[in-house]
Amino acid sequence: MNTTEQKGNWERQKERLKHKFDSLTDDDLFFEAGEEEEMMKKLEQKLGKTKKEIQQIIAGM
Repeated sequence: MNTTEQKGNWERQKERLKHKFDSLTDDDLFFEAGEEEEMMKKLEQKLGKTKKEIQQIIAGM
């Protein structure tokens, strides 16, 4: 999968996450390459879920 496909896939996943969790915003789901951990920490705090739970939710989309 090339970078463009990955970005498109993430865009679809972001929309699904925002639909599933109304409290999420684009800012919550934005990250620069190499900063995925910071985004995960933000999501853990905002959703009250563990990193593993969030990864499972994203993988299931």
